[in-house]
Amino acid sequence: MPVSPIEGKSSGVPFLVAAGIVYEIIAAACSSPQTAEINAKSRADTLMKWVYIGLAESFLFILIAAMVDPTHAAAIVSGGLLAAGIMYASYVHAKSTGLASAEPGTEDWS
Repeated sequence: MPVSPIEGKSSGVPFLVAAGIVYEIIAAACSSPQTAEINAKSRADTLMKWVYIGLAESFLFILIAAMVDPTHAAAIVSGGLLAAGIMYASYVHAKSTGLASAEPGTEDWS
């Protein structure tokens, strides 16, 4: 299957790339599953709230991209769902492992 659009212009891939890079850069600057695990005891509830918000935002972007580029909708949706599932599982694991750990976090609230 060719990577380039067939028959004219396709906006779905550029739309996802632009949106994705903004999310990736902000996420990389703010948190990671590793940081979430280390500080789960103090931030587990807030962490998961933002994971759910991020998933909702992601699904909105994926839906719009699939509607804008129906030729590639299956690839857009399947890629988005796979990434969402992997990231969700990563953060759930980080929360669970962090809450079960006896190691101290990196934050001191005293």
